[in-house]
Amino acid sequence: MSAIQNRLKELRTNRKIMAKTMADKLGISYRNYQRYEKGEIDEPSSKLIELADYFNVSLDYLVGRTNNPTMNQ
Repeated sequence: MSAIQNRLKELRTNRKIMAKTMADKLGISYRNYQRYEKGEIDEPSSKLIELADYFNVSLDYLVGRTNNPTMNQ
């Protein structure tokens, strides 16, 4: 499992958000969101930005380039 898959699932479950809720928030099907978390498909950059903004973390944190979740302002 890649860093982004781990981070997505970790961020979502730590906040007790259901995968269906995330799919609705992103305007995608529940199955596509599941595929994101399983690494079956790559997330478009526009969805990565939405996810980072939603969880208030940096893109670098989301994709595993850093362990610091702080967003650069």
